[in-house]
Amino acid sequence: MRILGVNIPDNKKIDISLSYIYGIGRTGAGKIIAEAGLETSKRAKNLSPEEINKIQGIVERNYKIEGELRRVIRQNVNRLIEIKAYRGIRHARRLPVRGQRTRTNSRTVRGNVRKTAGSGKRKVELK
Repeated sequence: MRILGVNIPDNKKIDISLSYIYGIGRTGAGKIIAEAGLETSKRAKNLSPEEINKIQGIVERNYKIEGELRRVIRQNVNRLIEIKAYRGIRHARRLPVRGQRTRTNSRTVRGNVRKTAGSGKRKVELK
């Protein structure tokens, strides 16, 4: 089944299957279902065309999803980079933005992947 250009799993409940759309989480899906007046226990494959249209109308009116949301987020990050804000500098250098430590974590992002070293002794095979 497709809603707003996104494939949604048929055999899952509506609230979980709506969360497959980028920009709609579990709480947002619950609000959409409540506004549409549907049962949360209903499966996505059992939705009628009218119910699908209700959901699509609510999402189009109230939510930014998929490509539009990704574009807005990218513009926000680019604005931070252009005005040389601290967060923008962290984004540009591909470092953690929200205050996480960098001494021990975020090694893979920084390109500093360490290999675990052995004891240094060579193992001798017994014959």
